[in-house]
Amino acid sequence: MTGVSQQNISDDKLVSATGLTRAAWHELLDAADATTWTHTQIATWLRETHNVDGWWAQGITVAYEQARGMRMPGQQPDGTFSTSSSKSLRGTRNEVLDLVVDAYTATSGKTPASVNPEAKHPTARWKLDDGTSVLATVSPGTASKSRVALTHSKLGGEAVAAAKDELAEVLRELASRVDRSVD
Repeated sequence: MTGVSQQNISDDKLVSATGLTRAAWHELLDAADATTWTHTQIATWLRETHNVDGWWAQGITVAYEQARGMRMPGQQPDGTFSTSSSKSLRGTRNEVLDLVVDAYTATSGKTPASVNPEAKHPTARWKLDDGTSVLATVSPGTASKSRVALTHSKLGGEAVAAAKDELAEVLRELASRVDRSVD
């Protein structure tokens, strides 16, 4: 599971970027009755009413939702969870994309719903029978390496640990099979 949002960003950084502490933001949100709002409404209010940058508005919103029991750590606004695993492999982005497409297709028994090798960060997406999806994203690394991340989304909370283990195992097996792992 993902850590609680307030553990990820210090209050000093929050004050430097937004002018207020986490507690002060929470007091303002409580005074506005924000526990009755959606995630989008809270973030929009922070941006429009208090001129908070979008990235910081998202962080304040998530921390507030977690602090008020509106969201568990790692939970998406729709109530589901996501988990991911990544690994660096030798090869170009498209070579690594082809390898991971083959590996995850073999594991899932599903062909990708989409593959975009032309993107700056090539991707492949699988839609699974249980309503979840897996996204492979390949990013440039250094020298002759590329970094592949597998992200499993739309999970129920009870499925996160097993899904993370499965993603990590796919990447471990891929690395050992092609003997391209660099980390």
